[in-house]
Amino acid sequence: MNKPPKTTNRVNRRTFAKAFAGALTLPGVFPRHGMTAPTDTVLHASFGAGGMAWSDIQSLSRSQGFRLVAVADVDSSRLDQVTKAFPGVRVYQDWRVLLDKEKDLQSANISTPDHMHAPITMAAMNRGLHVYTQKPLTQTIFEARRLTEVAAEKKLITQMGIQIHSHEVHRTVVATVHSGAIGKVKAVHSWSGKEWGDNTPKPTRKDNVPPTLDWNGWLGVAQERPFLTNYYHPGNWRKRLDFGTGTFGDMGCHILDPVYESLGVGYPKTVVCEKGGTYPDSWGLHTQVRYEFPGSIHTTETVSLTWYDGNLRPGAELVKLLEGNPLSDQGSIYIGTGGILYSPYIGPPILLPKEKFATYNGPKLAGNDHYGQFVEAVRGNGKTSAPFSYSGPLTETVLLGCLSTRFPGKVLDWNGKEMKVTNHPEANAFVKKTYRKKFEVDGLC
Repeated sequence: MNKPPKTTNRVNRRTFAKAFAGALTLPGVFPRHGMTAPTDTVLHASFGAGGMAWSDIQSLSRSQGFRLVAVADVDSSRLDQVTKAFPGVRVYQDWRVLLDKEKDLQSANISTPDHMHAPITMAAMNRGLHVYTQKPLTQTIFEARRLTEVAAEKKLITQMGIQIHSHEVHRTVVATVHSGAIGKVKAVHSWSGKEWGDNTPKPTRKDNVPPTLDWNGWLGVAQERPFLTNYYHPGNWRKRLDFGTGTFGDMGCHILDPVYESLGVGYPKTVVCEKGGTYPDSWGLHTQVRYEFPGSIHTTETVSLTWYDGNLRPGAELVKLLEGNPLSDQGSIYIGTGGILYSPYIGPPILLPKEKFATYNGPKLAGNDHYGQFVEAVRGNGKTSAPFSYSGPLTETVLLGCLSTRFPGKVLDWNGKEMKVTNHPEANAFVKKTYRKKFEVDGLC
């Protein structure tokens, strides 16, 4: 079975990488995988080869019994590290050709730009493959709902790439809220200092497509347009309305993951973009979005969630509740009926007021290997912690917030069951998108 060279594995190329990668070296933090017979091998394909895909490949390959059979990437210049690390891996530039030719696959990771998550994931599931799909699971609410439904119908093993979901910090935050330490949660404030938006006009030029890039394949389900150097590929697509999901979609699935699980809520009742908004071709900078949810057993009768990104943060009255603890660049503040839980991103939770919790000795859970969970589950051992049954609704919630930034200042009444904004019908045009005909996928069109 093929293995990469002995290098330091990056679990996430962002802030999370340093914190989580260190934990991988600690004995006993994660269970060792691969205790089954050598014949029990998972034949796997990766959709994407560079960037986050390369990180995902390395992390999945830590599990014995994992074999990378094939890789597809629209940019052939990004294949070198994979072919060197995994001699004999078959490479493709068109993901559809890979699915057509590789008949013995059992699983796949989908680690492409956001707009291609849903079509490739659905096509793989239509083949009966178990799937590990990067966050956000999809680019639209409709796509997230359909992937969740089809995964359940086909009884497939799924996992979304929110690695911190399995980190000890995330698990401890959730357990602490569920323990009732801060009482019933009334409100949560969450933020990220990332700035995946752009307020400058789209260039009017047309650039030459690099010889290594299949531009038509990169566009995929999106409508045709000229190639622009450094505007879309390889990284700035996150800023663009047609390809990414901005700061909220990119980081919301991480930061709101423990919030969503802690609160145990369902569909929000309303959402409103209170500050900021989108630009003609790109996601906005410095946005503030507020949700109202029906309550759960862990919250008051209703519970609010406010998101801030870019240079926006919770106000001074909230910062004062932290009793001198510095406000991290990313994190959440949970306001309970019996106290405050401050959760710096990938930092241990802090319970306040200090005097009340001076002797508090609450739950502290160990971490798990998010990638190893998936491989082992495919092999019939255990289950994943962020299957689409959980991560699909989480993604829908985050994407509803993204949608609201297209309509600044308008309170959108949301019927989650029917996936409809009931008071501003024009917003429903962004619940689902139209694929280019040549890239249509059964189950999504």
